[in-house]
Amino acid sequence: MNKISSSDLISLKILESIEKEPVITQRDLASELDIALGLTNAYIKRLYKKGYIKVKNLSGKKIKYILTVKGFTEKAKLTYRYMHHSFEHIKEIKSAIEKNYQKMLQDNVRKILIWGDGELAELCFIILSRLPIEITGFVSFNKDIKQLNQTKLYRKDEIDNLDFDAVLAATFDEKELAQLQSMDNINKKKTYYLWQS
Repeated sequence: MNKISSSDLISLKILESIEKEPVITQRDLASELDIALGLTNAYIKRLYKKGYIKVKNLSGKKIKYILTVKGFTEKAKLTYRYMHHSFEHIKEIKSAIEKNYQKMLQDNVRKILIWGDGELAELCFIILSRLPIEITGFVSFNKDIKQLNQTKLYRKDEIDNLDFDAVLAATFDEKELAQLQSMDNINKKKTYYLWQS
């Protein structure tokens, strides 16, 4: 069984955080993992009951979490499952990009604009850069980044005069997709979505 549940993923992140920073408050841990404090407490208790961590009270309110041998073993198992799941997911995305590329060839697309600036967009760039297609740039939603993989990032209001034949939606963020669909100048161009391969 190589799938990793969201519960296992949270456990893995907690074990990784504890290994890196043994003296950490549950509030800081919850903030780092972006989950509720009560949920963090429940996971800590569960990991403790299973023997994956030990809890040592330090002076005052400080607590030190110690990974046990059993905890290191569990972390290794969860890491393996997470990596396997990630590789399978990457293979699915690669296949979807390649199917879209075949459609792009049929539609005589030569220049593409990648809509997005996250990890999915980077993966699209890596796969597309091996194919005979020109990447005009990325549409970025992060004002701090100016380029990605030596390719220019544009704000959505900067793309009117760019030379591209089509757009590849490289995001699953609903707000970013809604912005794409609301762009009149882009609606005149062909748009490819990874989930419609």
